[in-house]
Amino acid sequence: MGVNCFMLVNETLIARSLDDLAYAYQILSGSVDLGCDTETSGFSSERNRLLSVQLSNGNFSVLVPISEGVSLGPLAQLLASSDHLKIFHNANFDLRFLCEAGYSVCRVFDSMIAEKLITAGADQSASLAETLYRYFAVDLDKSHQKTFADRNWDGRWSPELVAYALSDVVYLPALKQEQEPWLERLGLAKEFAARMAKLIPLQTESAKRDEKGRDEARVVNY
Repeated sequence: MGVNCFMLVNETLIARSLDDLAYAYQILSGSVDLGCDTETSGFSSERNRLLSVQLSNGNFSVLVPISEGVSLGPLAQLLASSDHLKIFHNANFDLRFLCEAGYSVCRVFDSMIAEKLITAGADQSASLAETLYRYFAVDLDKSHQKTFADRNWDGRWSPELVAYALSDVVYLPALKQEQEPWLERLGLAKEFAARMAKLIPLQTESAKRDEKGRDEARVVNY
């Protein structure tokens, strides 16, 4: 597995207004592959809060500051769209928080599961930090992570926190493009597809209340 070193030219946006959300939707809706990530106040989707949602096509990245009272608006359509592949690293975690918040997600690629299959038996970590370093020689700075669990944090997103949250998601479309050929070469594509088919998060009571017209918040996977 060769290391592909590159620099992404990336426009970033923190979407706090309807105009911001519409602008982000206009750009991202033209891309098939979308990197997705969330920041949360903890590990339990029932006890902790969804703080933000990040989306990126690799050239344009947007953060929606849920903790500031902003909703996804038209960007929720991208999550639910079968025309766009949503790329998560450890999708099960993010999907549970999104489901709890009432958002449906359709077509998922989990780069962590892909990496676990690709590196099986190689004694290599499938964490995002180590995975990105192997493929792109990228060092992720995780120094801001503890901010989101701090009860004294006011929920306002500084430029530094926005840059931190978007530093993960911007590489996910490129990571998927690197992993897919390896899954094919190693004869793992069918097993990966089967793993994706199992990524159906439990429907929560709050999501049921928010989506009265649906039987459940579904995840239809890649």
